[in-house]
Amino acid sequence: MRAANIERKEGGSTKSVRAHAALVLAMTAVLVHGPARAQEPAPAQTATPAADTPTATAGRLEELEQQVHLLRSQQEEEQKKATEEKKGVSVSAAPGKGLTVTTDDGRFGITVRARAQLRETLTWEKDKTTNEINVKTLRLITQGHVLTTDLKYTIQLAFGGNDFETGSASPIFDAFVDYTKVRDLNLRVGQYFVPFDRARTIREFALQLVDRQQVVQELTLDRDVGLMLYSNDLGGLNGLLGYHLFIGGGEGRNRFGPQATGGIYVARLVLRPWGNFDDDQEGDLQRLHKPRLAIGLAGGYNQRTNRQRSTTGNTLTLGTLNYTHAAADVVFKYSGFSFLGEAVLRNTGQDFLEGTNASGATTREYSRSGWGYFLQAGMMVSPLVEVAARWDQLFAFAGTDPALINQVNTQGRQVGGGLNVYLNGHAFKLQTDYFYIFGHDRSASRHVARLQLDASF
Repeated sequence: MRAANIERKEGGSTKSVRAHAALVLAMTAVLVHGPARAQEPAPAQTATPAADTPTATAGRLEELEQQVHLLRSQQEEEQKKATEEKKGVSVSAAPGKGLTVTTDDGRFGITVRARAQLRETLTWEKDKTTNEINVKTLRLITQGHVLTTDLKYTIQLAFGGNDFETGSASPIFDAFVDYTKVRDLNLRVGQYFVPFDRARTIREFALQLVDRQQVVQELTLDRDVGLMLYSNDLGGLNGLLGYHLFIGGGEGRNRFGPQATGGIYVARLVLRPWGNFDDDQEGDLQRLHKPRLAIGLAGGYNQRTNRQRSTTGNTLTLGTLNYTHAAADVVFKYSGFSFLGEAVLRNTGQDFLEGTNASGATTREYSRSGWGYFLQAGMMVSPLVEVAARWDQLFAFAGTDPALINQVNTQGRQVGGGLNVYLNGHAFKLQTDYFYIFGHDRSASRHVARLQLDASF
């Protein structure tokens, strides 16, 4: 309504100014050339002296020119005022995309949205059955741009009980700034997912099954604070090539206090032979009738970290470790069918750190070295319904943390499947899955069934 009123006001004032200008110009023409002659000659009349002298006529012309100049100045001022009044903001909202406010000049935009994950878990073991129902996670996401659309920002806060790390009460998950002016050399600074393996950098809201793969939870690099150079379309070849180069602190997210000098260095390369597509979301909700493929390779080195899992896990007190990381992943989608496969490795040449405690007794802190892989597939059986399945296996290297070796022996293998109902794509979905978790020692096997509502607002 405000914009419409401004336009009507502007239009009315413009017409009024134009009418005055036209009248003044017409009067000027009359004074200079005299009234138009009729087609039939008028009767002869006795000549009379001119009412105006040339000096008077020139004066009137000068006065009319001043009036025209004044009218034009008024018109320009009104147009300028209308343009300034028109500056404001645009507000939009959409299910799953939150509330967006953007200035009309395009220099600032902000989107705020929330996400909740409600989960019920049933577990059957050899001699007992347990139940767990909770708000698994609660997120608040703010993102947008400032000064220019090429300068973007993202802030994500997490408030679920399992979202907080041991020893850190900070809810910060993501806090970073992107500069994307140069297509082949984008820049990101802040805290975010380390660009290592595909299965971890896929956002949690876009998963096919209720939770991430065991292999990824154990061996991924998760989040860290650092600087990244990257491009998702290197050379402008429709996403054929992409790369990420990352340098970070190496201790993970939300770490406070002085740390040992060192850092983490990661490089990732992605090839999409048939062009760009949504390889950062699981499943093929688009059901496009064309094949899409992405192949990723990554390597990393974490120097002098004090975390048992490189960027996650317990904090070491007896020293630091150097970890080598490698990952390979593939994503394929076609006509509702999707496949995601990945292999991940983490290794250090040092199985443990050794020292003495306050009483002089020898103590050890173990590293966690191992590798694993998973295979996952899904099929959209209708526009809203998908079935999915996964095989997941973890391995431990000899001499590594006995707790990791025991985990592999008792629950190193997982097989299961699930059913998804997409009410608004990944933004609002109902998920259920079942997994049989076992290892070499079948006496410790478990059955887990989960039901989850994942909703973004």
